[in-house]
Amino acid sequence: MRTGKLILVSVFFFLLIFHAEAQLTHPRASPLAKIEQGVGLSKITVTYSRPATRGRSIFGDLVPYGRIWRVGANESTKITVDTDMNIMGNQLPAGTYALYAFPERDSWQIAFHSNTAHWGDGRTNYNPSEDVFRISVKPQQTSYHQESFLIAFDSITHNSAKMKLVWANTSVSIPFEVDTHSQMEKEIAKQLEENPSAMTYYEAARYLQEQGLGHQRALGYLNKALELGGDTYYFHRVKSLVQAKLGDYPAAIKSAKTSLEIAKNLGKDEFVRMNQKNIDAWEKLIK
Repeated sequence: MRTGKLILVSVFFFLLIFHAEAQLTHPRASPLAKIEQGVGLSKITVTYSRPATRGRSIFGDLVPYGRIWRVGANESTKITVDTDMNIMGNQLPAGTYALYAFPERDSWQIAFHSNTAHWGDGRTNYNPSEDVFRISVKPQQTSYHQESFLIAFDSITHNSAKMKLVWANTSVSIPFEVDTHSQMEKEIAKQLEENPSAMTYYEAARYLQEQGLGHQRALGYLNKALELGGDTYYFHRVKSLVQAKLGDYPAAIKSAKTSLEIAKNLGKDEFVRMNQKNIDAWEKLIK
């Protein structure tokens, strides 16, 4: 009896060792990739695998029309948003989701799926009721060949970005929107209360100027920044841009000239050129 138990234990350990030794690490045919994209104060992260065409026909063949696709290879593609986002009128709460596609010749369904536990496309276990939502997008033909499947972001602003899925000669685009302005207003109020430095006032003013918002308020912030932080070419430059937006071109020219002189003394040739270009344009408007 004891001998039998010893034999069983020996066999168990042999199989365990054999299994461990049999694990060969090798490169994936479809390498793992990760992309992080900032959108305003938010971030989108995508983890996926990148299959290659290798001379194969892709959509409608390797990836059949009308059937679920994992948007890559190997495990399902995962997408994480760290703040709530809006996608074609649908709210995507902050969190991690599996991304699936249902390609057709003229239209694709894209599913943001709450169950991230499925391996691959989850074909046998996929439950549509676990979709957060689906959207419909139109595939576009590209003028170039994309050998390895690519997920990338384009048309990025403080408030939006387009996620592109590109493979072979097909591309689809998924628009993301985020309410960065509400986040920024909270951040500005918080920082001005806790850390009212020259740079805090300047950064708040620059954000408003870049977004074309609250120019009079931005001017007040810039005057406070100059009061607390002294003369800097970038403080005066942004002030000139705000004054021009308010229609006060003489004041804008004066600020731009101050910025130009400081920049010249510091060897900041780019700012010298930019200020001079603005001065020339605003002087014509006065005339």
